[in-house]
Amino acid sequence: MRKINITLLLLFGYLGFTHGQGQADTVKLTLKEAINLAQLQSVDAAVALNELKTAYWEYRTHRADQLPEVTFNGSLPDYNKQYTKYLQQDGSYTFIRNNSLGLSGELAVTQNIALTGGKISLNSSLDFTRQLGDNKYNEYMSIPIGITLSQPIFGVNNQKWLRRIEPVRYKEAKAAYMESVEVVTLSTIEYFFNLLLARVSFTNAEQNLENADKLYDIAVAKRKIGHISESELMRLKQSALQAKANLTDAQSALNSRMFQLRSFLGLSEQDIIEPVIPEAAPDILMNYQTVLEKAQENNSFAQNILRRQLEADYQVATAKGNQRKINLFASVGYSGKDNRMTDAYGNLMNNQIVEVGVSIPLLDWGKRKGQVKVAESNREVILSKTRQEQMNFNQNIFLLVENFNNQANQLLIAAEVDELAERRYQTSIETFMIGRIDILDLNDAQNSKDNARRNHINELYMYWYYFYNVRSITLYDFLTDNTLDADFEDIVRR
Repeated sequence: MRKINITLLLLFGYLGFTHGQGQADTVKLTLKEAINLAQLQSVDAAVALNELKTAYWEYRTHRADQLPEVTFNGSLPDYNKQYTKYLQQDGSYTFIRNNSLGLSGELAVTQNIALTGGKISLNSSLDFTRQLGDNKYNEYMSIPIGITLSQPIFGVNNQKWLRRIEPVRYKEAKAAYMESVEVVTLSTIEYFFNLLLARVSFTNAEQNLENADKLYDIAVAKRKIGHISESELMRLKQSALQAKANLTDAQSALNSRMFQLRSFLGLSEQDIIEPVIPEAAPDILMNYQTVLEKAQENNSFAQNILRRQLEADYQVATAKGNQRKINLFASVGYSGKDNRMTDAYGNLMNNQIVEVGVSIPLLDWGKRKGQVKVAESNREVILSKTRQEQMNFNQNIFLLVENFNNQANQLLIAAEVDELAERRYQTSIETFMIGRIDILDLNDAQNSKDNARRNHINELYMYWYYFYNVRSITLYDFLTDNTLDADFEDIVRR
């Protein structure tokens, strides 16, 4: 499985794109290099990383909740000097003076019970009281060991459901992060090809202006010997001026597209990017069933469907559990007290508390039953929605695979048309120079050449866009036959 090695990518970014300060540097940038750089430095990549970190620590919190928790509680110190209300034997109240210093500490180990949904804790505590004033004395009370159990009966086992839901949620978040990285790739492809198309248009405009100037100079010489008319000379002059205006527009568009890509990649404004036309498209024919299986296996959509169904089942179980509540609370252990701390641990006495709390509605006018019906109806709604979403998901994959497979032929046709249009244009220039075609035919050949070149770049863009779109949905690289993966522990700790 292909790992996204952040360290190597960072090294690549610094080695390939760090230049001297204070000067304009020309950066020859391939599509793959642009994608790698965007996955490191773009704002969208940073947002995706922070979302992954949030999901990671939420899952870590869930995992930690399944482990024993050790806590210490204490009062160091607790000083009181005040009057407090006191109930006498005859039922009357009086106020007595309280003047004391207290210290207390408790160490507890608590563990959630995933099997039953209860909680058990082991604790040990020591309390010290020093009575101040005329009759000074010390007193200690110890609980060397105590065990406390809290257990709901017939209610929903929250721990069991969370142990089922949270791993699915985290797996969904990891897949969503990988998809977000691929979305960054798709944005990079768009910006890259926009710049590439602007560069091609600028190159065409330069070539057209150079040819227009040459043809006009030749036409001036021909006009002097009477081989062409004044009208034809003016047309050539007009074409040369229009070519100059087109070059200015192409330069402006090129600067704009370059600024957009530089900003997206986080490059310096002094860098001049020269996009390299991607290599020939690989001969790949995708199969719908294979793509669908990879998408079901790797895409966050499948985990999202499963999580929502589990959450709907959880809500139903919670509503049913709330129809009647029985909670068991039990505490057993030993305690002792004495004026000396060592003796407080010697004369121990049993200390037990057992309590069963019951909450069973006798008459609630169908409120809890209604809550169960609402939860069950919501579950049916979720199931219906997920079935429809699954159908739409499958349909989108089918259309995407069809578009990709068809795009390969479209690209071949566009490349052939581009080559023919360029040859026609060169032939038209030679033919015009010997006077066999007029300026209108030459302009038509030039426009066909420019349009064919732009269409070729557009078809190349669509091919790679479809390819990376399939990759973003399946999280699978069909060029290397490897699943896209990442070292998530390393990523979130950066």
